[in-house]
Amino acid sequence: MKKPPERPVLITDAARSQSDQLRSREIRYVSMMAVRAGCLIAGAILISVRPPLLSLWLILCAAGMVFLPWAAVLIANDRPPKSRAHPPAPRPEPSPRALEEPPDPAPRTIDLEP
Repeated sequence: MKKPPERPVLITDAARSQSDQLRSREIRYVSMMAVRAGCLIAGAILISVRPPLLSLWLILCAAGMVFLPWAAVLIANDRPPKSRAHPPAPRPEPSPRALEEPPDPAPRTIDLEP
């Protein structure tokens, strides 16, 4: 006879569906790519305006255009972290064996020669 689980599973504690997770990852990806496009547009505007410290601003825009796609792909392919509300399922403890042999006090040696 199986032992009933220690605590009941509630449907309100269920994790988000796969489609909801995918949708949120898509939104994050598109928003990061929009920021990347903003960096490109800001770089073009900065070149035409020529503000002080232009090279610093262009380096920052270039770093955003290089770093954001890499980060966006990593974040889009990552699953959400497991919360404490959804701990991993408990593993059953192994049942003790009925006929366990006591450990040998000394190891046995088998000699092939007579």
